[in-house]
Amino acid sequence: MSRSPNEHGQGLVEYVLILVLVAVVVIVILALLGPAIGDLFTSMMESLNE
Repeated sequence: MSRSPNEHGQGLVEYVLILVLVAVVVIVILALLGPAIGDLFTSMMESLNE
């Protein structure tokens, strides 16, 4: 079966939508966990400097 150019473009759009969804999920996770991760690194650095 040969694919028409429209089907090829549709596949590309689907990949882009998946990548955008993954990027949004990563940004949300970092926004929620960012302060906790920062506090963890701060406490680790403070314990190393003592």
